[in-house]
Amino acid sequence: MPSQQKVAAVCRSSVQGAGGDINTTGCVMASRLIDSQTRAHLSLRRIVHTWWPLTASWMMMTIEGPLIVAMVARLPASAINLAALGGIVRALTFAIESPILMLLSASAALSKDWDAYRRLRTYTVWGILILTAVHAIIAFTPVYYLVTRGLIGAPAEIIEPGRIGMMITVPYLAAVAYRRFNQGVLIRFGHSRAVAAGTGLRLVTVLAIMAGGLLLHSASGVIVAALTMTVGVTVEASYIERRVRPVLRTQVKGAAVLAPDLTVQRFLKFYIPLAMTSVAMYLMQPVVSAALSRMPDALISLAVWPPVMGIAMLLASGGMAMVEVVVTLLDQPRTFASLRRFTVLLMGVTALLAVALAATPLGAFWFGRVSALREPILDVARHAFWVALLYPIALVIQGLYQGVLTHAHHTRRITEAVFLNLLVSLTILSLGVVSGRLTGIYVGVGATVVATVVQGIWLRLRSRPVLRRETSTLSPPLLDEPA
Repeated sequence: MPSQQKVAAVCRSSVQGAGGDINTTGCVMASRLIDSQTRAHLSLRRIVHTWWPLTASWMMMTIEGPLIVAMVARLPASAINLAALGGIVRALTFAIESPILMLLSASAALSKDWDAYRRLRTYTVWGILILTAVHAIIAFTPVYYLVTRGLIGAPAEIIEPGRIGMMITVPYLAAVAYRRFNQGVLIRFGHSRAVAAGTGLRLVTVLAIMAGGLLLHSASGVIVAALTMTVGVTVEASYIERRVRPVLRTQVKGAAVLAPDLTVQRFLKFYIPLAMTSVAMYLMQPVVSAALSRMPDALISLAVWPPVMGIAMLLASGGMAMVEVVVTLLDQPRTFASLRRFTVLLMGVTALLAVALAATPLGAFWFGRVSALREPILDVARHAFWVALLYPIALVIQGLYQGVLTHAHHTRRITEAVFLNLLVSLTILSLGVVSGRLTGIYVGVGATVVATVVQGIWLRLRSRPVLRRETSTLSPPLLDEPA
């Protein structure tokens, strides 16, 4: 019998209070006892079983970026459209959606029963409405020019193409938010393969739209890219919503209540620090665009940024999946040692792949044939990737320790690490702008790498108290325990 069903059975038969009401404290004790009896050892096979569908999903989702770049590079005015896509459309769209990106981790950690699910769904809908309004105001009003000309300082030739892309991507945020919310439920209740299947469907949709854009030949690259992003994620969100329905009926509604009510106060206490991490990180995208626009070879740097960071993110897919893996599996007692061993193995594999891409003809093939970059952009991209070499490895470390802190509900410590990342990034970017000697892409990538390494080190340090307790406790803290 699955442990969730065992807990429910124990709660109903053994720990009922007066009047037949379920004794929540008894349920928690039963849950901890069953965990200690039935799941005392976490095998590598169990970790891989949870990890690989999430990694496949991350890989398919991440490869969308390089594929879109490759398509735009094959359409007219490729340099301008690549710069508009990376420097405006993706930078602003991702910055606006950043507060809802942690819904996947939040849902995986908090959607433990039907009431928690319903409350979290309500909070998600409100977030969608507010942030979509922000996106629409920027895209359809003069605020757009204030942001792109005044704040970002984007080159004049990419302003109007970027605005069209922003208009097209208005529905993007809603689809991302609802998809991530439901994905968290699927992961929580052991259906991570459905997450990978949804991303696969999204990738097929993306490829179909891209093929249509390439067949048109004269299509605007930024318009096709924006349509690809929006339609692809909408199809995925619809599929995930359909897959989560039976899980809600058969598992979520019958799940035992193991934590206090997810009130607005408790949710905000957990989620605001977590959301601040993604907000801070994605707000850096416009900041990086602004810095690159003020350094030598601005147009080349803005055009190279998407393909270089896109392949770096693709290599980091396994590490990014570790957050949800740790959040889900650390419910079991004394499992961190197994997760750490798996992380070390994953770091080694990631490092080998990154070096192979940088030091062998694979790099020329990827940037030249797949991404369709031409000189002088091609040569700059290959050199910039050497600077980015440590980035995917650092994200693997981050995934492990961010998962530990999220599981323990110490989300404020994650925020500390992110703001340290921002401080380091801003310092290096500012030095690059003031110096005015180095091509912007090298400064931008270097700042990102150094800041990411520093963030990983800080997460490791702040996880130590949690890990000491993990060796002696049998379950995660409740929502109202101090952070």
